[in-house]
Amino acid sequence: MTEKVGFIGLGIMGQGMSANILKAGFPLTVWNRTAGKADALVAAGANLAANPAEVAANSDIIVICVSDTPDVEAVILDQDGVLAGVKPGSVVIDCSTISPIVTRELSRKLSEHDVAMLDAPVSGGSEGAANGTLSIMVGGQADTFERALPILEAMGKTITHVGETGAGQTVKLVNQILVVGNMLAVSEALLLAQAGGVDLEKTIQAVKAGAAGSWMLANRGPQVIRRDWRPGFMIDLQQKDVRLVLDAAAQLGVPVPGTALIHQLYNTLQNQGLGSEGNHALVKALENLAGFIIEPVSDT
Repeated sequence: MTEKVGFIGLGIMGQGMSANILKAGFPLTVWNRTAGKADALVAAGANLAANPAEVAANSDIIVICVSDTPDVEAVILDQDGVLAGVKPGSVVIDCSTISPIVTRELSRKLSEHDVAMLDAPVSGGSEGAANGTLSIMVGGQADTFERALPILEAMGKTITHVGETGAGQTVKLVNQILVVGNMLAVSEALLLAQAGGVDLEKTIQAVKAGAAGSWMLANRGPQVIRRDWRPGFMIDLQQKDVRLVLDAAAQLGVPVPGTALIHQLYNTLQNQGLGSEGNHALVKALENLAGFIIEPVSDT
């Protein structure tokens, strides 16, 4: 029997993820704080719920993709939240990036209602969400993971069960250290290339397939040299994840000086009102220090 799926949170990531679940043939019920964001999905065959409780009541598997830890707590625990409507035997898949500690607590509360939970944060930006090529790192029980795998496969390409509840969130924090660290390196490198007078497009082409290559270089480097700040992932959300990294590192006694520096650089951009730009706008913080910008390259 085909599982009925619910999806809560239709932002930059959730739009593409939910659309791919619908394309894969799963009956889909959706909810978003701003109901208008569901219009295209409803036109394609999804049902629109009035609140998260109604999503849960009409679903066997409920996927959540919202911004921050308090948002996940709200859509699960509020008066009209998932717990108010969920059926015993259901599964909640949280694809948000939140605190591993809170994840384990939410899993415990759901289990009291015979509801299993997977923490399944994603990586790959809006492009990966739209194309169904996300990397998904999953924490939770193995049998729950196997049950949810067809839905996860509709959203992602690389799906890894990394351990028990909370492990997915921890691995996502590892991912975010690498994302922002790579973007800082890309920013420094492109500024050096600009100052050195070399062709920026040819520079990226020359190095991206070698040992210096990275997803951020290949996908965000070209945006930087075109001054294209459209977000695959917004600075405000990236900064939230960096804070989670710093909190976890403090709890575990792990030094993360590079990530702490990037946190401060993103602060300067948020203070300039740039929080809605893509996380690759990190380069602007270094441009401010350098006193020059990376000159835009046209698409012609």
